[in-house]
Amino acid sequence: MAAGSIVRLACLALLWGSNFLWIKIAVRGVSPVQLTLVRLALGAAVLLVVLQARRLRLPHDWMTWLHLSIAALVANALPYWLFAVGEQHVTSSLAGALNATTPLWALGVALALRAEHRVVWTRLVGLLLGFLGTLVILAPWQEGTAGSMVGALACLAAAASYGLSYAYQGRYLTGRGRSPVVLSAGQLAAATALLAVVTPIVGRQSVTLTPAVASAIVILGVLGTGAAYVLNYRLIADEGATAASTVTYLLPVVSVALGVAVLGEPATWHLLVGTVIVLAGIALVQQRRSRALSRL
Repeated sequence: MAAGSIVRLACLALLWGSNFLWIKIAVRGVSPVQLTLVRLALGAAVLLVVLQARRLRLPHDWMTWLHLSIAALVANALPYWLFAVGEQHVTSSLAGALNATTPLWALGVALALRAEHRVVWTRLVGLLLGFLGTLVILAPWQEGTAGSMVGALACLAAAASYGLSYAYQGRYLTGRGRSPVVLSAGQLAAATALLAVVTPIVGRQSVTLTPAVASAIVILGVLGTGAAYVLNYRLIADEGATAASTVTYLLPVVSVALGVAVLGEPATWHLLVGTVIVLAGIALVQQRRSRALSRL
């Protein structure tokens, strides 16, 4: 990997990994729905500026916009909201660690939809190992975890929604000759429109806009959502999707480190050990097929 790509990979890991810190700070002053709306709007604005600079245009046909709207729901609006809801009950470190299960959910969805035609035993072992690590992270054997379990389940549901979105986008949006930046800009714009409809109904909570809360929202939207998309596509263009996907291993490391260092969150043994087990499972899941265990 070229030196410039390594720098971009590190920046992307920092941006995406720190999102859980910014969410934790932001929900101190705004509701999850309000945060999600502003985050999406800022991210969409960044990508629309990029489109304008590159002289690219959004899609015009209604079918593409229908698929973009569905993808916007499962890839952006729903998981962004669920993580914000979850972090009202759990630490940013835990949310970041549970987000690392996304590749496991993606494989599980592919298996359920029969998108995986041949399955290698190492990938199945990785799937089981990853969810074992998730159980260790959750530590359900500890007393007094009922409240935090609600938040943890919301974070897991967000990761599962991400996993579902990969299958949907792969089937209906990607590989059809459209620029990924165009698709992403349209998707974030569609997600913003969805939240703009919902927020006046369910997002009327009072707002406490302190400097810390306002800064967290702006950073989350402009950098953690908009700029991160641009960095990700540059990495994919320069190094390929496989190399760019290595950022998956860095995100929980960044989120846990920032949660402990900035917010003083506890680095419990089950959080650290469980995260390592999940990452080991992901390493197996992302291996390419070498031998078929069964044909689905």
